[in-house]
Amino acid sequence: MSQLVLELPATLQQQLETLAQNEGVSLSHYITFALTRQAMQAYTVQAVSENEISQQRMAFSALLQNLGRASFAEIEQVMQERETVTPEAGLTPEIVKRMRERIASQQPSNGR
Repeated sequence: MSQLVLELPATLQQQLETLAQNEGVSLSHYITFALTRQAMQAYTVQAVSENEISQQRMAFSALLQNLGRASFAEIEQVMQERETVTPEAGLTPEIVKRMRERIASQQPSNGR
């Protein structure tokens, strides 16, 4: 285990000592627990309320409406200008072929 020297405001240290005493652990253990909990929150899935989901959907729909629609020629131009990359190692030529066929089958054929 490594050591870390930390300078704390006196009031924060007193609060942490009180919290550690209430939990029946040392200040060092309490700080380790608190930092671990804080670090793990970055990896924890947080629930999103239905209201927030609804607001995000409305904002996304509004964004799509404001973007308009691209013509087939515009899409084709962007596709021609895109960067060509080498497929990932796990993508076999057969998988790449099937993906290309699937994409081609989904493109509109009415000239749009």
